[in-house]
Amino acid sequence: MDKKICLDMSDREKMQSIGKALSSQKRIELLELLGYKSFNINEIAEQMNIPPSSAAMHVKVLEEAGLITTELMPGIRGSMKLCKRTAEQLNISLKIPEEGNNKAVVISMPIGHYVDYQVYPTCGLAGAEGFLDAEDEPRCFYNPKRTQAQLLWFGNGFVEYRFPNAGVIEEALERIELSMELCSEAADYNMDYPSDITVWINGIEAGTWTCPGDFGGRRGKLNPEWWPDKNTQYGVLKTWVVDKKGTKLDEVYVSGNKIKDYQLVKEDYISVRIGIGENAGCIGGVNLFGEGFGDYRQNILLKLCY
Repeated sequence: MDKKICLDMSDREKMQSIGKALSSQKRIELLELLGYKSFNINEIAEQMNIPPSSAAMHVKVLEEAGLITTELMPGIRGSMKLCKRTAEQLNISLKIPEEGNNKAVVISMPIGHYVDYQVYPTCGLAGAEGFLDAEDEPRCFYNPKRTQAQLLWFGNGFVEYRFPNAGVIEEALERIELSMELCSEAADYNMDYPSDITVWINGIEAGTWTCPGDFGGRRGKLNPEWWPDKNTQYGVLKTWVVDKKGTKLDEVYVSGNKIKDYQLVKEDYISVRIGIGENAGCIGGVNLFGEGFGDYRQNILLKLCY
């Protein structure tokens, strides 16, 4: 493995996430341990002489920072979570871009503003004050109140959004960044429930993230009081980046598709589809969080960097 994670001053949230991950001596020791080979949670706990619950917590922080990945594998008793490092190098540039040479436009898309969908139960929409319609009824996704959604979920299928591309000139565009808070979708919640969640940009696959579960067990930091404790509570903030070299997921290249390959000025909009692919190995659904649910106060963000 010779992959690099490269950050600069425009990646403030990512730098903060990695800074948090590296602020613990135990997590640094865990990264060193995974430099030799992959381990599951119990093996990590044994090697580091810590409780499995502590090992799982450290793994979660490192995974959220994009420093490690986890994959569910069959074990002697059920499944086990195998952990491995994502990169060998971490490069952080503190150089301030020269004013006038760089420009970024950020578009915030509320999760209820989808223009197309195809969903299968379990599914539903929730707003700040309650459910927006009946649960597990796909036709309810047409409800005009959908624009008020702060959380939506489905067991299979997709939702599609269209971002404005007025002013986009592909030749001048250095990269685009697409970020959102996501997790799998199970009945209530299930920490061990993998799902292959894919993003398509203008119909072209931009990368798949295998989410390890539908997260609960603690309140999401932003969840309204009416939301039941037994339900999904929070997700993981994931970022897809497309530049002139290819497509990255959390700073690791996952595809050779470059900016020009996505034909961002072909239509009057940039299409972003989020869902489960036809050939997905793990069909575990999607929870998509808006700025009023989960742990991150943001909608779906598309950042255009010139």
